[in-house]
Amino acid sequence: MGFKALGLDVYPVSDGEDALSVFKKLTRENEESCAIIYVEETYCNALSAEIDRFKDSPTPAVILIPGREGSLGLGQSALQSAVLRAVGSDIL
Repeated sequence: MGFKALGLDVYPVSDGEDALSVFKKLTRENEESCAIIYVEETYCNALSAEIDRFKDSPTPAVILIPGREGSLGLGQSALQSAVLRAVGSDIL
C-alpha cells in the first residue's frame, strides 16, 4: 500500500503465474509502457527469464525489492551485477 500512496500503479498477485501474466502485460510494446517495474523478490524465480530480457535495456528498469518475509539478497545481487556491467568494477 505504500507504493499506492506514492501514486504508483500497484498490481497485487497471488502466485508466480499471476506475476508472470502481469509482468508480460506491463512489458508489452505500447504507448503506456512502464519506465520502472518493481518486483518482489519472492517472484524472481517465476519471472527470471522475462527479467533477463530487460537486464541490458534502459526501459523498463526492473528493480527487485524485498517482500514481507524480508530480503532474499536477490535485489542487492542484481544491483551489484548491473553496476559491474556498467562501470566495469565492483564499486559496491
